[in-house]
Amino acid sequence: MDGKMEERGPLIMITGGSRSGKSSLAEELAGRAGGEVVYLATATVDDAEMAARVARHRRRRPACWRTVEVPLEVAAAIEQEGARAVTLLMDSLGMWLTNLLGSYDGEGAGSQDEQEKIIAGIMAKVQELAVAARQARARVIIVTDEVGLGLVPPYPLGRLFRDLLGLANQELARQADTVYLVVAGLPVVLKGEDLSPSFPHGD
Repeated sequence: MDGKMEERGPLIMITGGSRSGKSSLAEELAGRAGGEVVYLATATVDDAEMAARVARHRRRRPACWRTVEVPLEVAAAIEQEGARAVTLLMDSLGMWLTNLLGSYDGEGAGSQDEQEKIIAGIMAKVQELAVAARQARARVIIVTDEVGLGLVPPYPLGRLFRDLLGLANQELARQADTVYLVVAGLPVVLKGEDLSPSFPHGD
């Protein structure tokens, strides 16, 4: 031991609306870094439409990237894969929260106390994710969704998801070295250094 602290990679958060170009930006940043890229896929395929989306994203990624499916245990995957890969790309935080909510068997429509317990439990997992990403040797890129600018969902579970994702985004933004908001294919730097001067319009 020489007493030197082990270097860690930057934590980059990319948020935006549907079809804003956020995933394309994440993939460009991951590819530019060089070295091994591990794609942490949080989506679960439950129907043909989702299968088509997943297939489209997979075709767009370089064949040399390794995909690890992690619908729930993302923090553990970051700890394991971040020790050897150059870049970890998690897409997306919103899908991960959907999976976590699903493990509560629809309790999100319950009382306010029940909802507060769910929020506390899931936010503890978000904090574990943030710690793992901050400590990883690899560069960690997390794609998330911005859902707080639209209409209020008409059902309790939808409102709970919106609130959870907003809180999770705030926590990750606090921890991140760089935060992007992507609007209409254009990245706006909210925090940190711009790493994407040549970013094109994308998916």
